Amino acid sequence: MQFTTKLIPLAIAIAFAGSASAQEVVKIGHVAPISGPSAHLGKDNENGAKMAVEELNAKGFAINGKKVTLQLVTEDDAADPKQGTAVAQKLVDAKVKGVIGHLNSGTTVPASRIYHDAGIPQISPSATTPQYTTQGFDTAFRVVANDNKLGGTLGRYAVDTLKAKSIAVIDDRTAYGQGVATEFVKGAKAKLPSVNIVAKEFTNANATDFTAILTSIKAKKPDLIFFGGMDSVGGPMLKQMKALGIHAKFMGGDGVCTEALAGLAGDGLGEGNVTCAEAGGVKGPQEKAMTDFRARYKAKYNMDVQLYAPYVYDAVMVMATAMQNAKSAEPAKYLPFLKKINYHGVTGDIAFDAKGDLKDGALTLFTYKGGKKTKIDVIK
Repeated sequence: MQFTTKLIPLAIAIAFAGSASAQEVVKIGHVAPISGPSAHLGKDNENGAKMAVEELNAKGFAINGKKVTLQLVTEDDAADPKQGTAVAQKLVDAKVKGVIGHLNSGTTVPASRIYHDAGIPQISPSATTPQYTTQGFDTAFRVVANDNKLGGTLGRYAVDTLKAKSIAVIDDRTAYGQGVATEFVKGAKAKLPSVNIVAKEFTNANATDFTAILTSIKAKKPDLIFFGGMDSVGGPMLKQMKALGIHAKFMGGDGVCTEALAGLAGDGLGEGNVTCAEAGGVKGPQEKAMTDFRARYKAKYNMDVQLYAPYVYDAVMVMATAMQNAKSAEPAKYLPFLKKINYHGVTGDIAFDAKGDLKDGALTLFTYKGGKKTKIDVIK
């Protein structure tokens, strides 16, 4: 009986130790479309988040001198606003300490209220609609430039450099697509008030047939067609433009500015006919850091970076650094440190303004030559 009695406290001690060990896990949520037409971009984002978490854990990530394990909790919002809010609530219920995501503006904005109400910091690596950071939510941040800059810059470039005088505009009716198209028109008209917007058409994010829209546009003979939407729609649209004999230049925002666009557009891509802009970008000495990241990514996943993975990676690192600076993973404690972060990452310097927008965000202009995405310039 004496032997048995001694085992009881030992068993309790072991159970307590196990419980204490369980408390060393810090959960970080990640949301992107892992299914649907934009799944390749969502997986790219998820890979970037996994890469950051695995590297931090491998280096013995510690908060206030205490080693912790970061656990990535991933969810699929399928680029659908309703599913986006459902998984946001799921992450809140899972007691994540922060969220990286969502990818699309249309899911990021409605989800942001849920995170704000729960007091959970959210860093989007890719949502560009200005609405995201103008709601007054002190938990909302982004590591890329917004549509005001992205769309406006493309509009100015269209008339200033591409010399477009008549432009047709198509958007996919999403928050992102409408937003970037609206800012594109504003930018074009600001640069050249006499520019003629000959058509404003819309489709949807899952459309595959644009014959009616494009036939109508062809009759108006635009110099350039701007599309606000994603590559899964922009690629087939380019194919159908070629089939209909439309020779206008084609522009789009970061949603179409992917490595995958060449395959999606096929022979409709043309040579230097497409111009697009990616929110973010580096030049000079920072290019080496980005090149090194892309090489590490390819070695790890046996695929090229599609678009946002470096920004997701940096978003995780920024959140982790804020936790370390605050000496706590509790949202209420590290949020003030996130607001005043000054982090040098793969994508450059990251600091936020009072609204949570990236300060001095860069844009990269691209075209496609020989079927490859080719950088034109990085501008701020």
